[in-house]
Amino acid sequence: MHAAVVTDFAKPPAYQAFPEPQPATSDDVVVDVLAAGLHPLVRSRAAGTHYTSTGELPLVPGIDGVGRAPDGTLRYFVVSSALGAMAERTLVDLRRSVVLPEDADPVSIAAAMNPAMSSWVALRRRVTLQPGQTVVILGATGSAGRLAVQTAKHLGAGAVIGIGRDRQQLAALPELGADDVILLDEISTNFDRVLGADIVIDYIWGPPAAELMAGFARGRHDSAQPLSWVQIGSMAGANADIPSAALRSMPLQIVGSGIGSVPVTDIVAELPQLATEISKGTLRTQARGVPLAEVEQMWPQPENGQRVVFTP
Repeated sequence: MHAAVVTDFAKPPAYQAFPEPQPATSDDVVVDVLAAGLHPLVRSRAAGTHYTSTGELPLVPGIDGVGRAPDGTLRYFVVSSALGAMAERTLVDLRRSVVLPEDADPVSIAAAMNPAMSSWVALRRRVTLQPGQTVVILGATGSAGRLAVQTAKHLGAGAVIGIGRDRQQLAALPELGADDVILLDEISTNFDRVLGADIVIDYIWGPPAAELMAGFARGRHDSAQPLSWVQIGSMAGANADIPSAALRSMPLQIVGSGIGSVPVTDIVAELPQLATEISKGTLRTQARGVPLAEVEQMWPQPENGQRVVFTP
């Protein structure tokens, strides 16, 4: 079979022949892959920079996808073996998969499940979103951020405020359910528009997170109102210089949401309902299907608002 293969962490994967997958346990089945998303986590693992990277090469990237199981069912799966999803076939533990409707679009599902899962799991497993609360999405113009706007509204948020760098994508957020949008570079003059937030979903961390947290500490009108900050991504930097006053001047809870902080069993338990909402079109993202054979050329290209999905 053919697969995208990483042989050097400093280079993109190459499309080349790779050994056929062989089940290692009785729980493994070989699935014909139909679609696999190029998510930020996939990129960082392929570069050897993610905290879950083992440093072992060669590597077939891809953490999830849509495929046809031996029993004929169409399934969304999360990869549970060393062989990733960006191959013609891969190994899947069926307990880490969900059956999809036969008319589900594999490219749309592969594009949306992983980025949507970040906010879905955060709001269902890491913090408790009460109906009517206000949620701020820091980094709302990427694929995950746009899905977070939709997810927060679907799960009961009374108001959703999107903060991001991309003016064009920011302007489109109200169509997805955002009640207010703020350009990231202008947040320092617009703190008053977010001070009543109950939850912050943070995809970027770094200096912007520190600045926003300091703004809450200085200007929170009700110092007794709890603020839950869920850290998911670090697009703006791995470190944030958090002022100590932010931790002392208000009931601030900072938690992470990701691999390790959420048990795999909890993530898997959320897959069926999330897949249902994406299949129904409740949660949607822009996707671009690309033949897997073009992986080396497509890998370095910017996302530009569309999640690339490779189709073997």
